[in-house]
Amino acid sequence: MFSRFTRAIVRPPARNFADGLTTADLGTPDVDGALSQHRAYCDALVRHGVQLVTLDADARYPDATFVEDTALILPDLGAIITRPGAASRAGEVDAVADALRVHFSDLARVTEPGTLDAGDVCEAGNHVFIGISQRTNNNGAAQLAAWLAPFGITSSTVDIRGVPGILHLKSGIAALEPQRLVLIDAFVDHPAFAGFDVVRVPPGEEYGANCVRVNDAVFVSAGQPQLETQLRACGYALEVLEMGEYRKMDGGLSCLSLRF
Repeated sequence: MFSRFTRAIVRPPARNFADGLTTADLGTPDVDGALSQHRAYCDALVRHGVQLVTLDADARYPDATFVEDTALILPDLGAIITRPGAASRAGEVDAVADALRVHFSDLARVTEPGTLDAGDVCEAGNHVFIGISQRTNNNGAAQLAAWLAPFGITSSTVDIRGVPGILHLKSGIAALEPQRLVLIDAFVDHPAFAGFDVVRVPPGEEYGANCVRVNDAVFVSAGQPQLETQLRACGYALEVLEMGEYRKMDGGLSCLSLRF
């Protein structure tokens, strides 16, 4: 059984959203469009049984709408606050930590010299894949692995620094079941994913790899028709959501909420 979520922390983008970090060359995002897409995303979460914890937009941190990077949550068990790899994002964790203290009495933290963006963490049942990236270093991954182990959760690292076109591990992978992964071609033959049932992302639809299982549905970005067909053939109901303004800022569907 895949984890069911009852809550999600979300944070709308501030008016200076376009000042955030990006490696994409897709133009400047339209903030009103991003706000509209965020509302649609939040509405979809609510439709699928998720209660929202909405944080205020914060213009001090243009990337703060990407709340997923700031913490990793094990529903009903615990939560760890990350240490984002981009210095400009360090202050984002404070508001998220405050929100999580309502639900978790003892928050762990990744500490210096470790860096960790939770967008580099993919949970597949009782195993977690941790991406080593420009934002997550080996020390941060080791701290996370040590925190996970007492919960009976194993982990392994995947170095993505040589994989073109992805910022975080979850730019190219999603877990739909404990043993079923969505993978881009660059990951299909990676030994870390041997033995998993794989939904292979069609060439040209790589952005769609960042899909999200939310209870009885899979959220997938619009514009991935072949991937949609594959997911429906696997028996999933889909929520197809426009994400174009977030794509311009290296963001995807998983980035916009912390689900637990």
